[in-house]
Order: sequence, then C-alpha cells, then structure tokens
Amino acid sequence: MDRESDLYTIGQLAQCAGVSARTVRFWSDRGVLPPVGRSSGGYRLYDAVAVARLELIRTLRDLGLGLDAAAALLAKHVTLADLAAAHVKALDAEIRTLRLRRAVLHTVARRQSTTEEMTLMNKLARLSARERQRIIDDFVDSAFDGTADPDSAVVAGWMRELPAELGEEPTDEQIDAWLELAELIADGDFRQKIRAMVLSADDDPRLEFGLNLRPLVLAHAGGAVGRGVAADSVEGRETLDRIVPADQPAEEAAALVTWLEMVADARIERYWQLLSRLNATDAGPPAVPAFAWLLAAMHAHRC
Repeated sequence: MDRESDLYTIGQLAQCAGVSARTVRFWSDRGVLPPVGRSSGGYRLYDAVAVARLELIRTLRDLGLGLDAAAALLAKHVTLADLAAAHVKALDAEIRTLRLRRAVLHTVARRQSTTEEMTLMNKLARLSARERQRIIDDFVDSAFDGTADPDSAVVAGWMRELPAELGEEPTDEQIDAWLELAELIADGDFRQKIRAMVLSADDDPRLEFGLNLRPLVLAHAGGAVGRGVAADSVEGRETLDRIVPADQPAEEAAALVTWLEMVADARIERYWQLLSRLNATDAGPPAVPAFAWLLAAMHAHRC
C-alpha cells in the first residue's frame, strides 16, 4: 500500500487479493476495476473499495460468470439474485449438453461405431425437442395422410407421443432408443408397412377388431407360446377357437389373416417399445410372438 495516500498499486492490490498483477491490470483495462488516481510516476492507484470489488469479481469468475456480467452487477444494472438465476440456467444447459455428449460417446464406444455413425448419432441426439417431434410428426402425417377413420386418429395420436426432453441426464438406453427410432422411421419398407395398415383400416373394421382381439391373443396365444404349444397341433386348434370363433366366415378369416400378416411384424412392436422407453412408461410384454403364433394357427386350421 502507498503509505502516503493509503492507496494500492496494481502489484499491492494483486498481492492483497491473491491474484496476479496481470489479472488486475486486465480487469482494470476492461473497466470493472477502475483506478482512483495515478502516482507521481504514472502508476494506477486503487482504494479500499477496489479491494472489495476485486474480491467480488474474483468470486464471480470462480463461479463461471464473465466480466460483462460482473460489470453489469457492479454498475447496478442487474441484481445479484437475477445474475445468479440467469447463470444457474446457463449452467443447467451446459450440464445437459455435457451429459448428452457423454451418453453419445458411451454409445459409440459400446457399439464400436464408425465415424459416420458417430456423426449421425451426435446430430440426432442433439436435436431439440421440437425438431425431434417434427421428425415423428412428418412420419405419422405421411402414414395417416387422407384418412378420416376415428380409430386411426387415436392411433396416430399415440404414435406422436414423445417426451419434451431426453431428461436431465439422458441414459444410454434413451439415447439408443431415440437413435433406433430415427433409423426405424427412415426405413422405406417400414413406412410402407405402416401406410398399408392405415389404409386397410379405412376399408374395414380390422383396426377396431384388432384392438378388441389383443387381450385374447395375449392371454391364449401368448400362453400357448409360453407352453411351447405348436400352432398346427390339436391343442393349437383348441386355443385358436378361444380367440377366433370356429364358425367365422371364410371371407372374414381371410381378412384376419391379411391383417395378422401386417401386425405380426416385430418392427411395428419395436416402434411402440421405443416410444415407451423414451416416455419412461411400461411397454408391457412382447405381443408379436403371440400374434405370429395366431397367424400360424390360422394358416394351419382355417385357411
């Protein structure tokens, strides 16, 4: 300290605050630590208020706030509470980004992905909630274009359901689920299959029938799968009769077989499983094995 004026030189102020003289000079040049005068030799001098300002600036910098934020606070353009709240939001965003990067890198390591796959994976994972929803909406809009069936509208709504975010700390499973979902809906054959199912619902009530049939299929056909009952066996026929009436007209049986050939596709069930994983809901037990068993039983006993 300059004993004659009770003022500090840059070196003395730096020593007092425990920072380098270069740092003090830089902050002073930026205007957040203005000197109160000059010595006879032309050196900048600072008073006790500068010590307090320096401590505050150092604390803010330690917390990650920039000099512009410190300057605004010192000039009383913002309150400390507002500044802290804004920085919390910024830190939250940064933390989410870091967690997302970690999840992508972990997935790359586990999958042993190529550089091209890693680039695509990172791009898909970093999409905003609105961008992810747009991808799903475009897929669903394309599949259900021109349909007016009320049941189809309900299913379309279910197919659009995505969480607003991947979560505060997206898991490897969530990253995998989103990447796999994006790959699935980009598959041309899968899109054609969904479109065919939607159009078939406009021509007959199979969609509604399918919704009603599902509990019976899971209970009886699912049970047969679990017990290892062959679809073409006598027990298989008896199980089929519990699901589909034995006196079902041939035309309806043929229509049911056509419908089953569409729905007994593991990719369709995978779509729902991936949505459930992203939404943190229970997808329930796999249904495709039961529907595939029913299709085999229909071929064995009704067609």
